[in-house]
Amino acid sequence: MIKLFNDADSNFPNGVPNPMIEANRKPTIDAIIENKADLGVAWDGDYDRCFFFDESGEFIEGYYIVGMLAKSILKMNPGEKIIHDPRLVWNTIEVCREAGGEAVQSKSGHAFIKEKMREVNAIYGGEMSAHHYFRDNAYSDSGLIPFLLVVQLMSEEGKSLSQLVNEMIEKYPCSGEINSKIADAPAKLEEIKAKYSDGEFDYTDGVSVDYGNWRFNLRMSNTEPIIRLNVETVGDIPLMHAKTEELLAIIRG
Repeated sequence: MIKLFNDADSNFPNGVPNPMIEANRKPTIDAIIENKADLGVAWDGDYDRCFFFDESGEFIEGYYIVGMLAKSILKMNPGEKIIHDPRLVWNTIEVCREAGGEAVQSKSGHAFIKEKMREVNAIYGGEMSAHHYFRDNAYSDSGLIPFLLVVQLMSEEGKSLSQLVNEMIEKYPCSGEINSKIADAPAKLEEIKAKYSDGEFDYTDGVSVDYGNWRFNLRMSNTEPIIRLNVETVGDIPLMHAKTEELLAIIRG
């Protein structure tokens, strides 16, 4: 194990400890390449979020880590329920079905995820934001357990992280969460709902619109004039890019 920034320093000389910020990922990526590491792991400042990089230094979207952890947990605990948020869903639903589990959707956020886990007695809950919750950890999130489960899955299947994840990415490519600052976010949301009114709607968290071969989720921030967009397709990367651009043009237009 090669450690980076491992000495506590309250002055934070290496910047804000948040791997969600793209610029903060470079030291981990560089270390993976330099050391020919099998994978890279980065945690946030309070150690409740765990982020992964494959052997080439490629950052893995949290959405696919949820699928990996669900697969790992259901392998040891068949028939259990898995909680997921509504932003990106298809990969998690398929993984749970194939592994003999049941995917249950919940509104995003730790309070809602924990409540739903208790309600249906779920063994695990995952958000694409890299929060992972475990029944055996008092329904709380953990930054260490996901790390151990991913390494265990790699060891048992004899596959690299990229091999485990790429199949999921090819089946259900996604945009990742894209934030846009909007002067009147509620009005913009209504405009988009009207334009895509022929899709299948779900209001679990913000609004999700499903067209069968592609879907999107839009959520407004509770504290800022920001709209958060996520798009995914069924095995169609060009369509994912096209629909993401189409929606962003409306959101930011």
